[in-house]
Amino acid sequence: MEKIESFKVNHLSLEKGLYVSRRDSFNGCAVTTFDMRMTCPNREPVIDMPALHTIEHLAATFLRNHSRKDEIIYFGPMGCRTGCYLVMFGELQPDNIYDLVLELCDFIMDFEGEIPGASAEECGNYLEQNLNMAKFYIRRYRESLLNDKNFIYK
Repeated sequence: MEKIESFKVNHLSLEKGLYVSRRDSFNGCAVTTFDMRMTCPNREPVIDMPALHTIEHLAATFLRNHSRKDEIIYFGPMGCRTGCYLVMFGELQPDNIYDLVLELCDFIMDFEGEIPGASAEECGNYLEQNLNMAKFYIRRYRESLLNDKNFIYK
């Protein structure tokens, strides 16, 4: 079997960041997958599951209600728990979504109340949520976006 592209990336040198993970095209339709890497793989602790689950619920809700919602295909956590993937229509660069990602971070950091979709009827693991820790991880990620000029990778 062929090794998939994401397994070809050296995770020993991979840093936190916002960058293009891959680009795909089918029948003339371009799709860009962004890697929102929130922790350094194998060098920092991974995001705990309740926080990552909350990030997923809030980010997906935000993106599917944003003015750019028609560009969004998918948002979800990485299996390794070091970040999330954002998949969008178009041949895009990180600069094209920088403001969107900052808005997403602000939405999560400012969110109060019941987590959208966190009921037994709406989610298969609805009790595993942690808003405070989600805010912690997103705040760190947003600060890195704003403060580190090398944080966005092309």
